[in-house]
Amino acid sequence: MLLVIFLLLFLSVPPLFLADPAPNLATDPFLSGALNHSYNIDCGGTANFTSTFGRPWLSDRFYSGGSAGMIAEPHRFAQPQERTLRFFPPSSSGKKSCYSVPVLPGRYYIRTFTIYDNYDSKLRSPSYDVSIEGTLVFTYRSPWPEQASKSGAYSDLIAPVVDSIADICFYSIATDPPVIASLELAPVHPLAYDAATTGTDMILVNYGRLTCGENLFGPGFTNDTDQFARVWQTDSDFRSSNIKVKALSAGGHQIMGSNQQPNFFPTRLYETAVTTVNAKDALEYQMPIDTRLSYMMWFHFAEIDASVSSAGQRVFDIVIGGTNVTQIDIFKEVGGFTAFKWFHIMENLTDPILKVQLVPVVGQPILCGLENYAMVPLDMATVPAQVVAMRALKESLKIPARMGWNGDPCAPGTWDAWEGVTCQRNPKGSGLVVTHLDLASQGLKGFISDQIGILTNLVSLNLSYNSLGGNLPWGLGHDSLVMLDLSSNKFIGDIPDSLGSNNLQTALLNNNELGGQVPEKLYSIGVHGGIIDLSGNKGLCGVPTLPACPVFWNKKGLNTTGKIALAASCAFIIFAAFLVAFVVYVKRRENDYDFDFPQDFSYFSSAIAAKRNRYQRAKSFMQLEMETQSSNGLHSNGTSI
Repeated sequence: MLLVIFLLLFLSVPPLFLADPAPNLATDPFLSGALNHSYNIDCGGTANFTSTFGRPWLSDRFYSGGSAGMIAEPHRFAQPQERTLRFFPPSSSGKKSCYSVPVLPGRYYIRTFTIYDNYDSKLRSPSYDVSIEGTLVFTYRSPWPEQASKSGAYSDLIAPVVDSIADICFYSIATDPPVIASLELAPVHPLAYDAATTGTDMILVNYGRLTCGENLFGPGFTNDTDQFARVWQTDSDFRSSNIKVKALSAGGHQIMGSNQQPNFFPTRLYETAVTTVNAKDALEYQMPIDTRLSYMMWFHFAEIDASVSSAGQRVFDIVIGGTNVTQIDIFKEVGGFTAFKWFHIMENLTDPILKVQLVPVVGQPILCGLENYAMVPLDMATVPAQVVAMRALKESLKIPARMGWNGDPCAPGTWDAWEGVTCQRNPKGSGLVVTHLDLASQGLKGFISDQIGILTNLVSLNLSYNSLGGNLPWGLGHDSLVMLDLSSNKFIGDIPDSLGSNNLQTALLNNNELGGQVPEKLYSIGVHGGIIDLSGNKGLCGVPTLPACPVFWNKKGLNTTGKIALAASCAFIIFAAFLVAFVVYVKRRENDYDFDFPQDFSYFSSAIAAKRNRYQRAKSFMQLEMETQSSNGLHSNGTSI
């Protein structure tokens, strides 16, 4: 729902507070910094510093783009974070710019300071919207009120953060650059402001947080502390000037029941109050509202008048918008000098000025503080998994900053989605899903991330006429895809078999560097009346109008057929080698262990006997010759005696 307001808290604060306080880490969540994911960011600032009240401020960070600036009259501002700003020209930063702050999931108090002060010398305050976590919360329209333009204004709210990033985003109207001077975040108790009943799926936008009978106080502006870093402004700007009132004080008495979880309302809030001078008068406040929203109003009481010592001495009705909603007797509820809180939710309001009255019944009404919050339901956001996929594509495609791919891709629904992106409600559940990506002729030079497979609702993808490269991811061809145009890029490799869903009617892959076998299912698109263009890819093959694919090889090496053939050949060789080894093994076993005589053994026996006879005859002849020589007087060695 659109929330059209202008900032309510015109807190241009002069340096009139106590100086050099001692920081209290236990009670001011901002002071603990990253320990509990609190941040004070000086937008446009270049250096860290510690403020007069002991709060650490960080130099500008976590922004998506834009430029730093300085207001025209910085000498009028005591706080350094109020003098600088960051602005986001849509020509260079895109229509949507963001601060994306890393935090833990939970609820956060978020405060912004916004000022124009003619920083750009154009004498025209800008028009833009602000969203928190994908939900529209503030609308600025030129010209701003003079006080807001020259002195600035603080705005705050309590919002849930469901992931690890708190997105505070700005959307340019026409060509105006959004601006912001400071950004503060502090954690809030998850059950604060009756979240157990109302739920946490809403943003509570501050339409007035008042302290009665007291000046403005709160972290960053005074020494006082507040666990949620809330700032409480004086009620005098909202109280009816026709009713005479007087301030009351606790006079040093201790206030019981304050600063307790889950709301941690500060003790100082209950130490002062206002009441009417005339016993018959009602306390009356006029609170500006947006009638299209519901509101949660909190009333803060403490019986700090010692003269009231029993129930029934001070009784009054609370009348909101002309309706009597309850009767209050503080002493009856909690006794004296004890904090008492009561809240009421209002719906279907018709008057843009909400009248709140405390009407006396017995005695005079009394009030310590009043809070009014618009209850803004969280806008439908992009399905978390698809947010992850789109952020991955932003990186892989090298999306330029001028396209404004920041924050939630689809939310808020009242804004345009990321440039080139179309979203719809998730047909199978809650949230928004990406259905169309049209990024033709954007000068992209990256590649398509595998995360694109998460975009299961993608109907149309057009990345033509860029300089994208790399392989086509296997998750590209979901059944939802109807039109695919990747023409005139530098994609390489095979066309994945996943391309060619039953719903795909147009596939333009021409003028790339693709190669290999064209999947038959993809080519069949043209056969069945669809449009397919594969021209300008020298390596593609295997379908009519293209060359036949090599039997075994493509430009990457072996194709599927070649790999099968190689595997079969290797298997055959291994089998043959095994067979030969087996035969040899069997033969060796036969020679080693067969003891039967061969059939022609008699032949070998006769040959051996003949050789033995020849040897005996030679031996006898040699003996006869030696005996003859001996009888002739010779030694056997042939030497004469």
